[in-house]
Amino acid sequence: MAEHREAARRRILKAGKILLDGGGAIDGTVRNLSRTGAALELASPIGIPDHFRLMIEPGPILTCEVVRRTERRIGVRFRNPLSGPDNSKTGD
Repeated sequence: MAEHREAARRRILKAGKILLDGGGAIDGTVRNLSRTGAALELASPIGIPDHFRLMIEPGPILTCEVVRRTERRIGVRFRNPLSGPDNSKTGD
């Protein structure tokens, strides 16, 4: 399978929270991360909107667009890429 990502991702295991417009939130795990996107593991991707805000703990709140969905994971692209090649905004 061809790689279509703009930046290389690295494996991590951090708590993530999808912040919904109505005030609710969905907990998940950030499994990999780059400056431009991430993969999130969820109990189920059903009901996850195509665009949402993601809080990676401890760190920034990022506006995301879903670019891939599988049974338990979603791949997202960040609207505004993280600064720096080391993803330092996520508290590493």
